[in-house]
Amino acid sequence: MENLTPKQIVSELDKYIIGQHDAKRNVAIALRNRIRRLMVKSDLQKDIVPNNILMIGSTGVGKTEIARRLAKIAQAPFTKVEASKFTEVGYVGRDVESMVRDLVEQAVTLVKEAKNEEVREKAAVLVEDVLLDILIPPVKGASVGTIPPSMQAGFNPDLASEQELNERTRDKFREKLRKGELEDRKVEISVKQSPSAGIGMIGNGMMDEASMAGLQDMLNNMMPKRTKKRKVSIREARKLLMEEEASKLIDFDEVKEEAIRLAENNGIIFIDEIDKIVSKSGRGGSGPDVSREGVQRDLLPIVEGSAVNTKYGMVHTDHVLFIAAGAFHVSKPSDLIPELQGRFPIRVELSSLTQEDFYRILKEPKNALTKQYAALFEAEEVYLEFSDEAIQELAALAFRINEEVENIGARRLHTVMSHLLSDFLFEVPDTIGANSRIMITREMVNDRLSSLVKNRDLSQYIL
Repeated sequence: MENLTPKQIVSELDKYIIGQHDAKRNVAIALRNRIRRLMVKSDLQKDIVPNNILMIGSTGVGKTEIARRLAKIAQAPFTKVEASKFTEVGYVGRDVESMVRDLVEQAVTLVKEAKNEEVREKAAVLVEDVLLDILIPPVKGASVGTIPPSMQAGFNPDLASEQELNERTRDKFREKLRKGELEDRKVEISVKQSPSAGIGMIGNGMMDEASMAGLQDMLNNMMPKRTKKRKVSIREARKLLMEEEASKLIDFDEVKEEAIRLAENNGIIFIDEIDKIVSKSGRGGSGPDVSREGVQRDLLPIVEGSAVNTKYGMVHTDHVLFIAAGAFHVSKPSDLIPELQGRFPIRVELSSLTQEDFYRILKEPKNALTKQYAALFEAEEVYLEFSDEAIQELAALAFRINEEVENIGARRLHTVMSHLLSDFLFEVPDTIGANSRIMITREMVNDRLSSLVKNRDLSQYIL
């Protein structure tokens, strides 16, 4: 992560997102500033706070995708929330602190995955021993893994003891396990059962989420661990036992500490639909609104920096990067309460997508829709190709429908492509067999789609 420069970050984002250079540039600078802060050696490091970003743009222009890809590039914990789903503290519903708890859960998952990779080799050896004990149980009193002197000098089955024969057989089966010759053989293993249902009704609403989760964990730890016998293939048993053995090798207290540190220093929270918590103009003085101004006021301390109680410990949000986004069709950013406006000093306006952008979206990104559908067909050995003229026609059609009906950005491409290919998807593999080739041409696009536009029968394109 330390080697990521702003130009490299933008270059990585370009692989998935077309256009929106200003937005990419600003998030790249914000990410690099976090790396720079961690490299600062003086006490000033604690005082350097991130510049939170407010993205303004209509739906389907890439706001969420930019934030999500940024988190993947940085390998940082990331959570996406919708501001409209929160209510003011004291009312029934989710409070804003839950977004920080979600972030810490993501951090714990990331740290666990990293720790699992570190102990994978040790865990694999332990799993192998467990499987061997199930297949060929060791002789009582024998020390597993030690070869008797008589076996080292030369093996004679007639003179060998029971222990020597057992050890010899175990060695043969160990070799077969390593070669993968026994993967489909069924074995019976003991697996831990998942804990019983939660205690959601305890407290009658007087207990917050963190306390409830902590109490649940405490009760689960107090209860005896229950196991269940399952008969599975060695391939499946290896996966189940790997998780169990890896968790024994990991210090969970260390995981919690690292996860909190990761969430505090690298965490990214994406708050979508922030324009939905702006009060309607002219409502002043008409009383409290638990889903609008109240939520804005609750967001203030979280975004500015406060301590939030989670089941893993206290988390400070001073250095968490907040990226907010909204279409702001009805309202405008200046309608947010002034204090919250000040918490998002960087504002980026994302431009609407042009016909040329649609063409590039269908062709260039790693996960372009044309490539996705080609992969789906290829899974059944049918090969789908698009001519350049067909892609241009699809882009022109999607752009026209956006202008005439409702502008939903790049999401329009999903409905257009789905309608274009639905017949082919239905006919594979019954009518269109393996090794077939489908070539999408401009004429085919016109035949299947343009008549709908001419007749103004656009209801099929409205999401």
